[in-house]
Amino acid sequence: MTEFINIVGKNLKKTMIVDPNVKGKVNVRSYDLLSEQQYYHFFLNVLEVYGYSAIEMDNNIVKIVRNKQAKSAATPLVDDDNPGIGDEMVTRVVEVKNVTVRELSPLLRQMSDQAGGGTAVHYEPANVFIMTGTAAVVNRLADIIKRVDRAGDRFEEIIKLKHASASEMVRIIEKLNQSGQAKAGTPDFLVPKIVADERTNSVIVSGEKQARERVVKLINRLDKELETNGNTRVYYLKYSKAEDLVEVLTGVSESIEAEEQTGAVPKRGKNNRNVSINAHAETNTIVITAQPDMLRSLEAVIHKLDVRRAQVLVEAIIVEVFESDGVNLGVQWYHEDVGFTQFNNGPIPIAGAAAGVEAARTKKGDFVPAEYNSDGRKIKDGFYQNDVKGDYTLLAELLGSVNGMLTGVIRNDWGAIVQAVSSDTNSNILATPSITTLDNEEATFLVGQEVPVITGSTKSSNNSSPFQTIDRKEVGIKLKVTPQVNEGTGVMLTIEQEVSSVTGATGVDIGINKREIKTSVMADNGATVILGGLIDEDVQESEQKVPLLGDIPILGHLFKSTSNTKRKRNLMVFLKPTIIRDGQVMNQISKEKYNYIRAEEIKKQEQGLELMSDEKLPLLPKWNDELTLPPSFEDYLKEKDSSKAKKAEDK
Repeated sequence: MTEFINIVGKNLKKTMIVDPNVKGKVNVRSYDLLSEQQYYHFFLNVLEVYGYSAIEMDNNIVKIVRNKQAKSAATPLVDDDNPGIGDEMVTRVVEVKNVTVRELSPLLRQMSDQAGGGTAVHYEPANVFIMTGTAAVVNRLADIIKRVDRAGDRFEEIIKLKHASASEMVRIIEKLNQSGQAKAGTPDFLVPKIVADERTNSVIVSGEKQARERVVKLINRLDKELETNGNTRVYYLKYSKAEDLVEVLTGVSESIEAEEQTGAVPKRGKNNRNVSINAHAETNTIVITAQPDMLRSLEAVIHKLDVRRAQVLVEAIIVEVFESDGVNLGVQWYHEDVGFTQFNNGPIPIAGAAAGVEAARTKKGDFVPAEYNSDGRKIKDGFYQNDVKGDYTLLAELLGSVNGMLTGVIRNDWGAIVQAVSSDTNSNILATPSITTLDNEEATFLVGQEVPVITGSTKSSNNSSPFQTIDRKEVGIKLKVTPQVNEGTGVMLTIEQEVSSVTGATGVDIGINKREIKTSVMADNGATVILGGLIDEDVQESEQKVPLLGDIPILGHLFKSTSNTKRKRNLMVFLKPTIIRDGQVMNQISKEKYNYIRAEEIKKQEQGLELMSDEKLPLLPKWNDELTLPPSFEDYLKEKDSSKAKKAEDK
């Protein structure tokens, strides 16, 4: 073999590099006069017969290796213009246009392996084959690919229906194709694709010629006019409510009849248009009796309206920060003969305090004189009897209204009260109400209470109507929203947001603080918008004093009462809508909310209770997307028997 290779290299004037594993005896004879190119291909044929390959390099060097090693060698890259011939080793990339390379790959790989030193791999993203081997084998595989690729060519055909409904026709044919494919095992590329164009009432058929012809023939046979003047169809609705669609369909049918009578559209059926549209609430179906063309028009309307409506999750964030600071300082004097000073912006009235002290004193009863004997000696001292205890009610009411420090002094006929108080109030209220509702459906959310409010009262001398009439007002956090989902990602929201609370009793009834927002906003899906805010700051200073005496520097504070108050409130309301178009998104949101509550319960269990067992704390089960059915009666009995046996073993 080595000598044969050296002779060929000398005759062709090429440098031959021979692999050490290339060995054997060669016995060849030729009785034909060969050209240089024929001589070289004769040399390649001999090598291929003995299991070797020649890899020709660009620098006039030829490497002689085994066939198995030629797969990974730097073989020339060829195409349709220069495909190569004979047994020379080449690499070729073939593009597949109509079928998938994944389906052809097992067949081509098997044929390539049988050829010896060739290989065939596919690259699915580009839908191409990469093949390496002798030019004769590679070109043969490329030709096979092109022939198979032409078998997948598809064309389209449009059939305009005259009497039948396009969507109903597609449903029938697809049902037939599915059943026939399941029984006969028909390949996918031989099954025609059918689409309904409801606007023109046409059917579009795409696929192989014979498959298309079979479907077109079936459509023409089914597209026949009904023998009767009318037809009755029952439509099962998936998402809409039957009663709501009846009114819409009735209006559409009346509009079509009016257009035909005025000549706006040509009449397509009989002159008698007896259309009957009824709803069956129990099965949520619509029953329509009408001419075929009217049925098709109403059916198209039903398909457009009976779609899954989007839902909107609306989350409101209400933040209120309130700060209040106040300082009161006042002095009041009292003298039995001269008079007193009294201020109502801070300290309790000194006259009221004096009256309360006087009422709280014990009133002595009748005096019983002392007793003496006949010689003038005292036998028994005199005493008071039937003493009346004092009433502390007035004094308790006055002292109950005192804030801060209150002190007083009474000396002879003089009395004084000094009251000083400093108040500091800080509050931070955060509420996050959320509600989910259908598109264009109003939803209301309320967290609070119903407070009774007097609405009517009658008082008469003869007591003829002693009753009062009351009404109940909702107080708390209230959210009322109506979303409208647009075609894009925007949501139109009509909102009424209210935050109210009871302030306490007034002269007539109770007082209610109320902060309310009524607005319509446009928000993007998942974006947060601000609805409104309130920032106010109130500073008040009240001073009451005795004229002239209250103006004396330093000493004037003994004859006046001062009250300073500063309040600051910051209220903001934010809103975040989330569009929910399918059940998967709704399930994901519900799962997040559910796991949040469960995490809070787990955290509380880890903290534990001081005076009770931790087993008393509730805990939600793990989230499970699948419906968990209750145990059967037999499973219940088995579980009950096993629990009894376990208790018996423990005893």
